[in-house]
Amino acid sequence: MLFAALLASIAGLMFGLDIGVISGARQFIAHEFNASNTEQGLIVSFMMFGAMAGALGANPISLHLGRRMALIISAFLFVLGSLLCAFAPSAIFLMVARAVLGLAVGVASFVAPLYISEVADERRRGGLISTYQLMVTIGILLAFVSDAILAYWGAWRLMLGIVAIPGILFFIGAFFLPDSPRWLMLRGREKEALAVLHDLRESQSEVAREVEDIKEQLEIKKSQRGFGMFLQDGNFRRAVFLGIVLQLVQQLTGINAVMYFAPTIFESSGFGQDGALWSTAIVGLVNCLATFIAIGYADNFGRRRLLTVGFFAMALGMGGLAVLLTIGVDTSPILPYLSVGFLLLFIVGFASSAGPMIWVLCSEIQPLKGRDFGVTCSTFSNWSTNFVIGLTFLPLLSMLGAGNTMWLFAALNAAFIIFTQSFVPETKDVSLESIESKLRRGIRLRDIGQ
Repeated sequence: MLFAALLASIAGLMFGLDIGVISGARQFIAHEFNASNTEQGLIVSFMMFGAMAGALGANPISLHLGRRMALIISAFLFVLGSLLCAFAPSAIFLMVARAVLGLAVGVASFVAPLYISEVADERRRGGLISTYQLMVTIGILLAFVSDAILAYWGAWRLMLGIVAIPGILFFIGAFFLPDSPRWLMLRGREKEALAVLHDLRESQSEVAREVEDIKEQLEIKKSQRGFGMFLQDGNFRRAVFLGIVLQLVQQLTGINAVMYFAPTIFESSGFGQDGALWSTAIVGLVNCLATFIAIGYADNFGRRRLLTVGFFAMALGMGGLAVLLTIGVDTSPILPYLSVGFLLLFIVGFASSAGPMIWVLCSEIQPLKGRDFGVTCSTFSNWSTNFVIGLTFLPLLSMLGAGNTMWLFAALNAAFIIFTQSFVPETKDVSLESIESKLRRGIRLRDIGQ
């Protein structure tokens, strides 16, 4: 179980590398291709455009070919997209190459948390899905560090192309993954599912109980599946809409605005180009380390509590940064470093809560027969919002100013505390089948977990 979850989570490493690498490469790309702010926004955002398409395409691939095959396809696209980016002769070609990478990211971000949720047991599910987010943060960190080093030579092509190396390793490793036992049961392949579960679980009794739970859920409304189930089943629609809103919330925290444009934010805070790149690398390190909080406490402290504390920290961090950017960080030599501190507080809040917990919850709350459709909808909403943020952040920064932009994100994070307390269920130590049963009985969303 641990091997399967960790190997699948390498998809997150690739995801993180492709998110982080454009941050340091963007300025060199702009110089080489004489790209405007709008063109730079498109180069950043075309990956999200591809991810939107990848999230939609992942549904039929995952449903008909299986989670494992979907991960293999995403690994191939990671390698192809990275090489196309490295050899891009123009800004337009680079946008298309970034869209190919986006296809890989969209498929991986859909399938990996879903796959991990289906191979993990309820006692360790939260921590194992959070490992996927840990890999995302490790990828971002590695990208930031490599960008900071390669920036001395302006080697943006190497920044983008080096991602192909772990992509090849991921492609090879994905062939060694077992198929998801729940997907096998969904496809009527019970004997294969039993064989996989015997490898994944510690005892025969666990296997027997899990198989019976899965069978019970599969017997419910056999004619309904996917979009048809969405149209006919109001309780399923509740889960789908909650997943969509959760992913919108994750993006509207402002995290990817920080990740994509961190050097720009640090330059606004008074750092030079070199200082901005290395400060960005520190952001990546803190982002990575703080994710261990989620891994350690997701199955003890709980999903909802982590989200509440995290949104409070993010609101405080963005609010503090907004104050400093509004009054001007050049009024005191200590203020630029204080602004870094507030930004790191924001990063800690996100990495220990909304970063991993949103993916955990979105993979847990969907019923088995509608899981592919529900996760498709939530993942698509993640990447469509991500696309808009990547495209509009620089114009928003120019129009509102750095301080007012951060005030906007601070207010949103404060509002998300209320949303979490009102609608988000606590799902730690609860089986996927139990969550589904409560959802079908019409119990309010906040209470479908514990």
